[in-house]
Amino acid sequence: MAEPILETARLILRPTRAEDFDAWAAMMTDAQATVFVGGLQSRSVAWRGFVAMAGAWAIQGFGMFSLIEKDSGRWVGRVGPWVPEGWPVTEVGWVLPRDCWGRGYAMESAVAAIDWVFEHLGWTEVVHSIHPDNTASQAVARRLGSRIRGSGLLPEPMVPPEADFWRQSREEWFGGGRAQAVRSLQSRAS
Repeated sequence: MAEPILETARLILRPTRAEDFDAWAAMMTDAQATVFVGGLQSRSVAWRGFVAMAGAWAIQGFGMFSLIEKDSGRWVGRVGPWVPEGWPVTEVGWVLPRDCWGRGYAMESAVAAIDWVFEHLGWTEVVHSIHPDNTASQAVARRLGSRIRGSGLLPEPMVPPEADFWRQSREEWFGGGRAQAVRSLQSRAS
């Protein structure tokens, strides 16, 4: 099967590659960037997460996409489907290095990733597992058209494990959520 490559106005989304590791590991040493995704990680621990993501692509046929800036070729985060063993939901999540926050990359790439999971994986819903204190990700989920529909605990090694589950069905996405998200992107660009 061919490696999926998605494109947005400013980003390329593709599966994890070896050349992504240095930027991935650097992001995982930033306390602010990692506070809601399991916390700080040494380079060796980050490697384990990195190869787990690559392995998800090999074993499950999907994983979070690496985000690459079209203009610079720089790795600027990860976004997309993530359902490791014990995960309670069909997740579409995002994590970006702090110097990429506020650029709209999470929103822009999440739209492409949600389209992809509905069209290629056949999921019936997407969920964004967001810690109750993570107001930035809550704003992205809201702009995507998702709403809190439950909460729970995420499995180890997630610290803190608490999450609100922001959900959206396939019907909601294609019935208006996607259009709302695209309008939000367009208003940001103008």
